[in-house]
Amino acid sequence: MTVDEYLDWYQEQPEGKRFELVDGQPVAMSPQRVRHIKVKHYAANALERAIRKDNLQCDMLADGITVRIDEHTSFEPDALVYCGDELDGDDIEAPEPVIIIEVLSPGTKNTDTGKKLAGYLSLKSVSHYLVIDPVAKIIMHHQKTAPDKLMTTLIREGQFELSPPGLQVSHADFFIFS
Repeated sequence: MTVDEYLDWYQEQPEGKRFELVDGQPVAMSPQRVRHIKVKHYAANALERAIRKDNLQCDMLADGITVRIDEHTSFEPDALVYCGDELDGDDIEAPEPVIIIEVLSPGTKNTDTGKKLAGYLSLKSVSHYLVIDPVAKIIMHHQKTAPDKLMTTLIREGQFELSPPGLQVSHADFFIFS
């Protein structure tokens, strides 16, 4: 199915069921572990605080918004940041994310570091893809440096910058619960 067909289908599914569309096929997402939920929450809060602190015309969305990769693939990242005009309250898709966050879990590690890495970074708008390992407490920061160039940095501590859009965030803020 196409992403448009999928989005229509998805809205008819029971509340609480989560899916992604991969190569035209809906794929059910696994239940989340407490560690995953906490890291996702703290990462989203860190981004939100940084946006507010710098008074940027950006917004953070956590969990549940669709990102269209191509005609037959869409993902639901754990969090994202987009900039510009605010999305309508009834939107179910974020058309131009700048920052994407995925938190690793045992069942998603290969997808998050393979298909999703390639998919998210194929989008013109995406400048940063953060893959967070909640067990090792490492942030894998994949940054587009040119249309076909990528720089990957492993962040284990300290502050780091996400430009564009110009956010300063701290590794520690992603792992508050220790």
